[in-house]
Amino acid sequence: MKYLTEIKVRGYHADFYGHVNNARYLEFFEEDRWAVLESKIDLRKWAERGLIFLVVNINVNYRSAVPVGAILVVSTDVAEIGRRSVVLQQKILFKGSDKVAADALITFVVADKSGKAVVMEGEILKEIEKIKIPETETC
Repeated sequence: MKYLTEIKVRGYHADFYGHVNNARYLEFFEEDRWAVLESKIDLRKWAERGLIFLVVNINVNYRSAVPVGAILVVSTDVAEIGRRSVVLQQKILFKGSDKVAADALITFVVADKSGKAVVMEGEILKEIEKIKIPETETC
């Protein structure tokens, strides 16, 4: 699995109990989504065309408490491409191990200037397919 984002857990990520607050996981997932999108798609060209990514659903499974000082790695892959939406599978693991801290399914659409979700076809579909992790890089 390819990991673009590494995060060292700092004190400001923690809650009263000394481990990562549940809302911070969403930020960790988002950090890697942006890293993946920026590495595969020319987002400036998309913006010039009036196209944006909009998250429409997030389902998170919190698997293990993460203490301050832990180093995490985040991965993002395409789970499913629908007619008007894409589901990403994201994982946060403890660096150097297979232990999952959290995993999530994130659904997004590509919206045009009017805010309407566009159909995943043609050039847009080709661009989205660039996000997929090649089979040779999966676990």
